[in-house]
Amino acid sequence: MLYPDPHFVLTLQKVIEFIGTFAFAISGIRLAATKHFDWFGGFVCGFAVAIGGGTIRDVMLGVTPFWMTSSIYILCTFLAQAIVIIFHRYVKKLDNTWLIFDTLGLALFNIAGIQKSLSMGFPFWVAIVMGCITGAAGGIIRDVLLNIEPVIFRKEIYASACIAGGFAYWILYLLKVNIAVTAVTSFLVVCIIRFLAVRYHISLPILHDDEDH
Repeated sequence: MLYPDPHFVLTLQKVIEFIGTFAFAISGIRLAATKHFDWFGGFVCGFAVAIGGGTIRDVMLGVTPFWMTSSIYILCTFLAQAIVIIFHRYVKKLDNTWLIFDTLGLALFNIAGIQKSLSMGFPFWVAIVMGCITGAAGGIIRDVLLNIEPVIFRKEIYASACIAGGFAYWILYLLKVNIAVTAVTSFLVVCIIRFLAVRYHISLPILHDDEDH
């Protein structure tokens, strides 16, 4: 099956990466603010989470990391930081601001990872893995920088939501559903699973060792 309309897919991917960069940058800078980082530290944290997953993906796919081909992603992070600084009083009132933007970034970058892998001719199982890495790795980098336990290793549903979104994308792709509808559906699957998991404290079973019995 040929991948649909390469030009449209490339444009859609760039739009998704831009919005995802902004969303992840907001989440990283917002959490950095709770740790009382200075402006430079906040920017580093925001930029690291915004480009981390995509950089790992591109290195594994053997291409130039996406943010090195255009300065728009750095400018996007500056914009995110300016918004957090200017509207910090309003942002602070929204206790779950980081969760909202983190989930949006997670879902968007998951799609970007899937689309980029498929457009380069990789099989779908690779695309799902790349989508998961693109979406989740940035959050791991952010949490390490902030010296907190990475969200992917907690009981919360995180990377698993990416995998579910990846399978939804796969099914719709095989059914030859419009690429935009496929992307939106995959996005919604990730967001809904993530928000429901946090709202109702849904988690995967935890591992036990002999000392737990």
